[in-house]
Amino acid sequence: MKDGIHPDYHPVVFVDASSGDEIISRSTVKSNEKRTINGVEHYVVSMDITAYTHPFFTGKQKLVDTEGRIDRFKKKYG
Repeated sequence: MKDGIHPDYHPVVFVDASSGDEIISRSTVKSNEKRTINGVEHYVVSMDITAYTHPFFTGKQKLVDTEGRIDRFKKKYG
């Protein structure tokens, strides 16, 4: 591998905002929050939907409306 052309990967904990489940991985994403796990410092990134809560993986339909899109639609066309 050539030096200087690859992104800098960091240990990251992706946290599902609705269920609290955590996925430990490596990524180029950084955040201000950090957590030490097994002696290694990880960046903590909050996610709205992960494999733990996505309808495709769970088989359950779940409505996530974080920006009020449904209310705006009902107001406009209701």
